[in-house]
Amino acid sequence: MNLPSPPVKAAPRQDGGAPPVLSMAPGPADAAEECSKKQKNDDTQSASVDALSSNDGSEEKNDLDTLANAKILLSDCLACDSCMTLEEGARVFQQNQKEFFRVLNLNKKCDTSKHKVLAVSLCPQSLPYFAAKFNLSVNEAAKRLCGFLKSLGVHYVFDTTIAADFSILESQREFVQRYQRRNQEEHALPMFASACPGWIRYAERVLTNLVTSHICTAKSPQQIMGSLVKGYFARQQNLSPDKIFHVVVAPCYDKKLEALREDFYTALYNSAEVDCVLTSGEIVQIMEQKNVSMKDVTEVAVDSLFDDLKEGDVVRHDGKRSDGYLEHIFKHAAKELFGVDVKEITYKALKNKDFQEVTLEKDGETVLRFAAAYGFRNIQNMVLKLKKGKFFYHFVEVLACPGGCLNGKGQAQTEDGKPDRALLAQMEEVYTAIPVRLPETNLHVQRMYQDWLEGMDSKKVQDTLHTTYSAVNQSTSSLDIKW
Repeated sequence: MNLPSPPVKAAPRQDGGAPPVLSMAPGPADAAEECSKKQKNDDTQSASVDALSSNDGSEEKNDLDTLANAKILLSDCLACDSCMTLEEGARVFQQNQKEFFRVLNLNKKCDTSKHKVLAVSLCPQSLPYFAAKFNLSVNEAAKRLCGFLKSLGVHYVFDTTIAADFSILESQREFVQRYQRRNQEEHALPMFASACPGWIRYAERVLTNLVTSHICTAKSPQQIMGSLVKGYFARQQNLSPDKIFHVVVAPCYDKKLEALREDFYTALYNSAEVDCVLTSGEIVQIMEQKNVSMKDVTEVAVDSLFDDLKEGDVVRHDGKRSDGYLEHIFKHAAKELFGVDVKEITYKALKNKDFQEVTLEKDGETVLRFAAAYGFRNIQNMVLKLKKGKFFYHFVEVLACPGGCLNGKGQAQTEDGKPDRALLAQMEEVYTAIPVRLPETNLHVQRMYQDWLEGMDSKKVQDTLHTTYSAVNQSTSSLDIKW
């Protein structure tokens, strides 16, 4: 189904705090043109990787030369040719195993002035993949993955859960503020989650500013982790941000695109918040290329951002397959806005299991209506509801991958590129068994708000933990994507 890229108009708000209603007028007929997905041309893409990773030929052979070319196909990513510039494409291909090993090998040289401190941050949705794949507990998987990375020459391995804490807390606060301004501000509601780079890319490149204005401004956990590593941690270690090479291990390829955003780059230090993103599957490729078994790796405790502390057992947020923005924001809003203490959330599946609804009723009135929309088929349906003026939600947790972040295309895929359903089922079982920790209870986060961010309402919080999203001008031939 071809989806036009129409302007968005906000219909008059209903009385009594009812959810907003958005309507979308049809776009021009001549703009309806199918997007052409990039073909799986391994030779062309390998050549791109080689060209970007090559040196002047003067260096001796090392670990870099033994690695196979990274298999990063744009068909594995949610961006298409029309969504990506040539420069972006080249920089995405540069985020691969060879770039990682280029920095590792640079550190083996005698010229210490060129050395980098290597820091790797692990996404919580990647750990169940390693646990299920190698038949380990999630705590064993985290420690052995840390041990393997440090055996390669990595200096620090962090857990990004603390970054998700910040992202969820800021999203909660923003939703309450938007709800309170809903009758004064046309674009206050609905609020769309901002953690998924595939959804953000689609919204900015295909939809209009009247849609992007509804996206939560809180940064994703990946990019907040970038701020923590290149900001807070760098200061603690008396390091310039450009002296740290920050790698994120993530479930999906779109995280590579997210790391390239200009707003996540500090010109003063010529430094990106995240220098390289490797998928979980790419880490396994490195293990296989080095003939290393995860079960033979020594367990090493994951590092903390704070002094010489080490992380304890792995924890997660509410949410079966993702960071649980819907659950946390819903419970927080129910308490803050209506004095209702929600213990358990009941989902109502609509057209499919990846489009579900959650509501809160008080005095016979529905006061909160949230939805979870996973996968681009459901996102497309959501946009069609906008077009028809039948959108009645206050908040939507939007994720581009069907099934959520655990099902990212950078992990749990068979050799032919299809989801490994058996492995995914094991991953879900592992993930749901991880204990839940509320972001509000993280004392390190509360202390950092005061000591590093100068208070929860400071300008530094806005500058460090938030960003803006807006439509990117595209030619009409690339506005309409057929998913």
